[in-house]
Amino acid sequence: MSTPVSANPVMVEPKKTPVIYKILVMVSIITLIGGTLTGIMTYVNVGVTEHFYVDWFTSFISAVLVMAPVGFVMMTLMHKLVAQLLPNSSELKRNLLISVFMALIMESVMAFVTATNNIGYADMRVFVTGWAEGLLAALPIGLTIMLIMSVTVKPKIERFLKS
Repeated sequence: MSTPVSANPVMVEPKKTPVIYKILVMVSIITLIGGTLTGIMTYVNVGVTEHFYVDWFTSFISAVLVMAPVGFVMMTLMHKLVAQLLPNSSELKRNLLISVFMALIMESVMAFVTATNNIGYADMRVFVTGWAEGLLAALPIGLTIMLIMSVTVKPKIERFLKS
């Protein structure tokens, strides 16, 4: 004779990651990348002075406030454009292409904000030179970070944010 087996009627759902953890991860990434790049750009614009940390911090905060909305809009547009232009390409190739273009766009914006904060518009030649030098100094590091992020970190972050 067999004994009846009772099943637990309550379905076990996978635990959802708390929103605060997701926010903290994104803030950490933004701080690490944005802080590093604005630090390089600030150094190129003004050098190491007694006000370097104040100049860097105000450049960083300004860049984050400008880049957050610009970044979300550009990322959405870039994903749609690349998916439309390269529908048969692998996800890795599309992510690499998006990463390169996003690095160029975001670092240009970051260099512009940093030059605005540190140099100002009194002499446009000095401003444009500061913007270009800041961009060119940080660009190799930014491209490296973006390529590493797109290949290794981005898929993990996407899974984490969906959890």
